[in-house]
Amino acid sequence: MERNPQSAIRNPPSAICILGIRVDALTYAELLDRIAAFIASAGPHQIATLNPEFVMEAQRNAAFRAVLEQADLCMADGVGLLWAARRQGVTLPERVTGSDALPLIAERAARDGWRLYLLGAAPGVAEQTAQLLQARYPGVQIVGTYAGSPADAEAPEIIARVRAARPDVLFVAYGAPSQDLWIARHRDALGVPAMLGVGGAYDHLTGVRKRAPASVQRLNLEWLYRLVTQPWRWRRQLALPRFAWAVYRDTVQG
Repeated sequence: MERNPQSAIRNPPSAICILGIRVDALTYAELLDRIAAFIASAGPHQIATLNPEFVMEAQRNAAFRAVLEQADLCMADGVGLLWAARRQGVTLPERVTGSDALPLIAERAARDGWRLYLLGAAPGVAEQTAQLLQARYPGVQIVGTYAGSPADAEAPEIIARVRAARPDVLFVAYGAPSQDLWIARHRDALGVPAMLGVGGAYDHLTGVRKRAPASVQRLNLEWLYRLVTQPWRWRRQLALPRFAWAVYRDTVQG
């Protein structure tokens, strides 16, 4: 997993470390400017969206940890990370989620002529997302959609599709850590300037899966809404109390 020597400078000026994982301190506006810089520099770049589950997964999954360490940006997608930063006496400027970043990137793409490719989710969902974005942001260039899967056997066809489309930004919705591992494995073959794992963003935008109401998000209780509406996630969400305890212990001992 060697880095491209032509890659843009990896870290923005400010970043912190939470349980050994780098989290870049940036706003949505700064994310858009970083993507513009990645596109201008041409070489492939990977953007990861972090939440407490990701951080805890990285504690036990060495391959995933390596991907996050080598990513060009690691965004704070999860209020738990903002809380952990405050425990260190640092303020992250805002939560930057994949679901909210996607339409903002599409809006900027319509203005600046960026070419977008939507990969992943269930069959047909990427196409629905493309139609929604094209209606909302006239002129946005969505140069390809495909469901596929992160299975190694499918990689050659997916890479061929993406390379033929020549996108500037590739969104990958295979869920974590699969999407992030997949991007890292194939980043050089794909050659896309900005590649971003977006998890359930297509589902949220199209309404296939309801996101927490804005009022719940403002109360920082989106995790609770997901647990109530998707009770099968309870094993995954055990990472949240484990994360809180690990951060508390780390900051007390530090």
